[in-house]
Amino acid sequence: MSVSESIKKRRAIYPSQYKEEDISENDIKEILENANYAPSHRLTQPWFFKVYQNEFKIELANSMVKHYKLSSSLKNIGIKEKKIIDKCTQSSCIIAIFMNRDLAESVPEWEEIASIAMAVQNMWLTCVEKNIGCYWSTPGYIKSMSNYFNLKQNQKCLGFFYMGSFNHDEKIPTVRNEILGKTEWFK
Repeated sequence: MSVSESIKKRRAIYPSQYKEEDISENDIKEILENANYAPSHRLTQPWFFKVYQNEFKIELANSMVKHYKLSSSLKNIGIKEKKIIDKCTQSSCIIAIFMNRDLAESVPEWEEIASIAMAVQNMWLTCVEKNIGCYWSTPGYIKSMSNYFNLKQNQKCLGFFYMGSFNHDEKIPTVRNEILGKTEWFK
């Protein structure tokens, strides 16, 4: 599959679409290795990850529910609690995505966040190649989970990357506006 094909096939595939199949440790390592090749200004390489599988997904889900309850207006708690737990249990693997902010602040923070987004894009494209469904979620309550993750002052969680096997034969349409309507040429 070409890079262009992978980019055009990339979709958010949600845990409710996953099959009950494990993702191999080798595939997870390759996904993370490809993330590690994302560009970063001054080679700050601001990303790091935590991988949750098996009973650790349930532990993570319980912490997510706890922090959601602490940060929400307590409306629809039961529904949201079920959604959080379902997403975690339906996923083969959840990768928490983190930023390790350069203490010297040698580059603007937005550049480090952009580098992490490129690392996640590398993960996503690797998942496309391997027929692994995935999506990146950034719930608001992650701001309050620093203690759970044992983060230092210069570190923060930038979301969760849910992954699972799924039937790639499904046709999932994509809608994009024409690029020519978004481009101005100066020749």
